[in-house]
Amino acid sequence: MDKKIKIAIDTLGGDHGKSGFGSYIYYFISNLPSGSQYEIELFGTEEDRYTYTSGTDIPYSAIKLLETPKALRRWYKYYANRFIKKHGYDIVLYPSASKMLPSHFCHHKAIAIINSIMSSEMADKSCKEKRQLKKGIHNAHKIIAASRFIKDDLVKLGIAEEKISVIHNGIDHKLFFPMADLFEGEIVDVKPFAIKRPYFIYGSSLSSPEKKHIELIHAFELFKKNTGFPHRLVLAGNDGPYAEAIHKAAFDSPYASDIFLTGFFPHENFARLYAGAEACVFPSVNEGVGLPILEAMACGIPVLCSEKAALKEIGGTAPLYFDSDDIDNIATSLQKIVEDSELRENMITDSIMWANEFNWEETVKKTLSILL
Repeated sequence: MDKKIKIAIDTLGGDHGKSGFGSYIYYFISNLPSGSQYEIELFGTEEDRYTYTSGTDIPYSAIKLLETPKALRRWYKYYANRFIKKHGYDIVLYPSASKMLPSHFCHHKAIAIINSIMSSEMADKSCKEKRQLKKGIHNAHKIIAASRFIKDDLVKLGIAEEKISVIHNGIDHKLFFPMADLFEGEIVDVKPFAIKRPYFIYGSSLSSPEKKHIELIHAFELFKKNTGFPHRLVLAGNDGPYAEAIHKAAFDSPYASDIFLTGFFPHENFARLYAGAEACVFPSVNEGVGLPILEAMACGIPVLCSEKAALKEIGGTAPLYFDSDDIDNIATSLQKIVEDSELRENMITDSIMWANEFNWEETVKKTLSILL
């Protein structure tokens, strides 16, 4: 009998399942085909022993490591290849490759998974971090980019185009599906909140000016002033480096009582939050993937979003696109989606059909097919 190819998935940098990197690992593991020719194993810190493998028989090898940036850099630089050789891994998938990975690879094939825009990721890193990260991506045997936009960005950084494959991420259709019929009253009960309808939803961390929260707040103000409609604006996402400025803009707004910032919001509760909304508004201009717009589409609501970065690639013809720096353009789009019922219904139909094309089974299948 032929020996099975031993594939390891690196969980370091997955933020213990709470980030997009962690979600990628979880969904990849959850959608592995049965009877595979591969032997799959995970490795990471002891803390994540059951984060991704609970309910499965997938082996997990723990590393004694303090998960600080400095400790991670040292582990990847001096110990990663020894660890991989010791465990006999033939191939290693690095889902957090845009954050950290070894600078060179011995005894195994390295597959770097890139789910963010590398030119932006490296902008805030030290020279030492940039060198190690760029060298690692250059030396990876193959690279999987989550969008053509990410691939183009990698090519501009000098990465060989022929080693990059574009494989879009899937979405969880068991979690995100049309459920508008569940919401008949004025209140959407989404633990730990009860949110009054109608509302627009923007789900994104308060991390940078490129997320365009403040522009959206000003556009919402103009929408309220022009229409007098009772809508609210719900901003759901972790506080980040730009949170103070966003909170101030919301607090100083003449419509502050209609602007609701939730802070951290569990990913599994977003489906109800989306489904109860009038529309998802996504003004971010620096998205390499843009999965939130697909998740909103799958829930059966219209999506209004920026025309920048990967969003047109991911959204196709279903969303209503706008210029995120044009406050009037955003406000007009908000008004249009409320007043034009025919446009709204057509967008909902198109959105559901488009979102159905993105599924994790296909993502995993395509990934496994290019590993050798």
